[in-house]
Amino acid sequence: MRRLFRVTGLVATLQVLASAAHAQRTEDYPIRAVRVIVPFSPGGPPDVIGRPLLQKLSEAFNQPFVFDNRPGASGALGTEIVAKSAKDGYTLLYTTGSHNTNTLLIKKLPYDGRRDFLPISQITLSYGQVMVVHPSLPAKTLPEFIALAKKRPGSLHFGSAGVGNITHLHGEMLMAAANIKITHVPYKGASLAQNDLLGGHIEVMFPSISQIGPLIQSKRVRAIALGGPVRAPSLPDVPTFAEHGFSQVDTPGWQAMWAPAGTPRERIARLNTEIVRVLKTPDMRARIEESGLRPIGSTPEEFAAFIERDFAFFEKAIRAAKIEPQ
Repeated sequence: MRRLFRVTGLVATLQVLASAAHAQRTEDYPIRAVRVIVPFSPGGPPDVIGRPLLQKLSEAFNQPFVFDNRPGASGALGTEIVAKSAKDGYTLLYTTGSHNTNTLLIKKLPYDGRRDFLPISQITLSYGQVMVVHPSLPAKTLPEFIALAKKRPGSLHFGSAGVGNITHLHGEMLMAAANIKITHVPYKGASLAQNDLLGGHIEVMFPSISQIGPLIQSKRVRAIALGGPVRAPSLPDVPTFAEHGFSQVDTPGWQAMWAPAGTPRERIARLNTEIVRVLKTPDMRARIEESGLRPIGSTPEEFAAFIERDFAFFEKAIRAAKIEPQ
């Protein structure tokens, strides 16, 4: 009997020690650098918000959160790296709404966009993509642009951050709604398309306000219309597509952070707590709002529910625009 008590006591002690060790490991996370992969080229919209956010996370955790641009295949290349990484919270994904549209528009993705990732938090929500044109284009309003496109079918070119990206989908939605033809030119990132727009090599783009806002203010590009339900505070003179009778041209963009499926929930919760706290700081809120975005900071559960609604929205929009997966 005494021996049984000794064995039982030893087992209980080991269980306590194991629990304490687990708690310590969870509490100590992260104990080294965290790599955050951004599957787009440098200079794009995720850089504007993501870099200062990661800097604040580095300060909060006293460990580097490394911003790692890995562009290609409309974001699929970098996303695949995260999907196939260790499930330990040290490789994360910072991406945009293209995460959903890629799932809908790319037939042979090397990962499952819905099953291979766990949501951490939605970071921002946009007022919609803004349609901009090169200043040399004679069209100054959306009706004038549509009239020009009908007069010159296929001769106007719009650049995107890649096939399936929201900057591509927006152009397709406009073509379907207005019954016009403009030629799509995909790039490996939004910043590359922007460079060609500034150079006059393409005439049209549908970027985020965070990326293009300063160029609109400096009149290096001309804003025509906004793809959201209401006008953006930073662009009060730019009407929405809905105001011109095209309410179906609505492309709400977002940025968010994910972890590979299988990452410990305790680490997801710890990351979420700090992200939400950072997004509530006055300077971070100001930076986001100045970029024409809305700070969100949702729980993983709230973000998961949002993703399902967003997926359903774009599934319907892609069908309506008759866009075939490639």
